[in-house]
Amino acid sequence: MRSNDEAADHISQLRSIADDARRSLAETDRARERALRLSREMIRHSADSIRAIHRGEFDTARQLIDRAAALVGESEALMRAHPAVYYTGYMQDALKEYVEANATLAFARGMPLPTADDLHVGAAPYLGGLADTVGELRRFILDRLRRDDFSRCEETLELMDEIYTILVTMDFPDAVTRGLRRSTDMVRGILERTRGDLTIALRQRRLERMLPEYRDDA
Repeated sequence: MRSNDEAADHISQLRSIADDARRSLAETDRARERALRLSREMIRHSADSIRAIHRGEFDTARQLIDRAAALVGESEALMRAHPAVYYTGYMQDALKEYVEANATLAFARGMPLPTADDLHVGAAPYLGGLADTVGELRRFILDRLRRDDFSRCEETLELMDEIYTILVTMDFPDAVTRGLRRSTDMVRGILERTRGDLTIALRQRRLERMLPEYRDDA
């Protein structure tokens, strides 16, 4: 009789555990769906803002970044309630895009660069976002070179070099930096190509300026 009662107690306990687990997993699943929505919208607003920056539409870019910032605020509540969901790859990638948009706007407008604390992001997505910004800075230089506009090109290259210098000092495992080493290698390649492109363009401009003197001497 006693064994039957114990078995019934265990069955009841198991069913209660199953109900608790089901509720917990359902809550985590809802948090995951919310995180996916937040990350998609954050990436979209950030990417659209970067496109607006390259078109010189800075007010539009700022509005889009502000929309992304509101989503970052929502994600903070998610971090407190479901840290395992918050620290998934897709959420951290969205925060990197948000950092990239903010840094790109700051560099384009000559404004102070917002810090990780300003943006409410961790060190890993912040550094990853800075690494991605280097590609946007290369685009700024190439766009100017195509217009024969050399203003701020060397200054922008110096910024790219400084970002790379900072990134190579972050000697931590990829599990901590979330793949920063690979991003740093990509930054080095972008920096080398951009330095080469700018050097060639500057030499060409110097030669073009010297040509009239040669013609006069001839």
